[in-house]
Amino acid sequence: MSQKKLKFYWLDVFTDRPFEGNQLAVFIDAAELAGEQMRRIAKEMNISETTFITGYEKDASGDLSFTTRIFTTEEELPFAGHPTLGTSYLLRTLHGLDRITLNLKVGPITVEFKEGDRRIYGEMRQNDPEFGQIHDRARIAEVFGIKEDDLESDYPVQTVTTGNPFIIVPIRRLDVLEKLKPDFSAMNSYLHDSDAGFFYTISMETVQKDAVAHARMIFYGGEDPATGSAAGPATAWMLKYGLMAPGKTQYIEQGLEMKRPSRIFVHGSMNGDKPADIMVGGYCHIIAQGELDLWVPQLKN
Repeated sequence: MSQKKLKFYWLDVFTDRPFEGNQLAVFIDAAELAGEQMRRIAKEMNISETTFITGYEKDASGDLSFTTRIFTTEEELPFAGHPTLGTSYLLRTLHGLDRITLNLKVGPITVEFKEGDRRIYGEMRQNDPEFGQIHDRARIAEVFGIKEDDLESDYPVQTVTTGNPFIIVPIRRLDVLEKLKPDFSAMNSYLHDSDAGFFYTISMETVQKDAVAHARMIFYGGEDPATGSAAGPATAWMLKYGLMAPGKTQYIEQGLEMKRPSRIFVHGSMNGDKPADIMVGGYCHIIAQGELDLWVPQLKN
C-alpha cells in the first residue's frame, strides 16, 4: 500500500455558468497512477468522465502537449468531447496558453482558445468522420420503446464516428425525444452486436429557436448532460444529409431534461459529398479544486 495526495479540479463544461453543462474532474499529476487506480477513482467521483494528466512533452518549437487518459465510471475511453475541452481549458488557465494539445488514445487533439465578451471560448477539430452501418428503423424503435413512425423517415439511423462511434437516431418530434425512457438492457444488447458504442438521439425540433438540434445521450451511466464526442458525429451526419449549412457555426442543445442545460457549438465543411473539418466548441467554468488523500494498492497499468 502507498499513500498518494492527488490534486484535482472540478469543472462544468459546455456552459459558462456554474451548475449547468457537464461535470468533469481533472487530476493534474497522475503519472504514478495505474489504469485500474484511475478507473476506481473515476467511479468514486461518480460523474460522466474524469481525466488524468500523466505527463507532457515539448516539441522542437517549444509547444507543449499533455498525455491524458479519460475514464467513465466503468471504462477508459479513447476520446470524449467534454473531457477534452474541459481539461484543455484548465491547462490553458494554469499555464496561460491559447493552444492546448492533448495526447489521447485516438491521437493528438488540439483545442484553441480565444477571448471575447469576457468569456473564453475553446474549439477542437475532431478526427475526420467515418460513416458506418445503417440500422433498421423498426429494430431501433423497438429498442427505444417508441413507434417506427416516431423516427424520421427521410434520414437514416446510422453509425458515425470522429473518435467514438455513435448511432445517430433522428426522432421526428421533440416531445417524443423529451419523454424517452429506453430499456438499458435492450440498448446494451443491441450495441453489443453493432459497430457502435453508444446511441445519440436528436431532433430537429428544438426548445431554443436558434439551436440546430436537440439531443440526448442516454447510456449505462444514466444520461450525459453534454456529449462533445457525439456532437461531432451528429454534425457530420447533419451536413451529409443537408440538415445543417456548411461553414455556419450553430449549437446543439443538450441536458435540458436533466436541468443541466448545455450548448455545444459546432460547424464543418463539405469536401465534395463528404463532411470534413468538424469543429466542436464551447465554454467552461471552474467551480472547485481539492485534494484526494488515498491509501491505494500497487496496481499494474
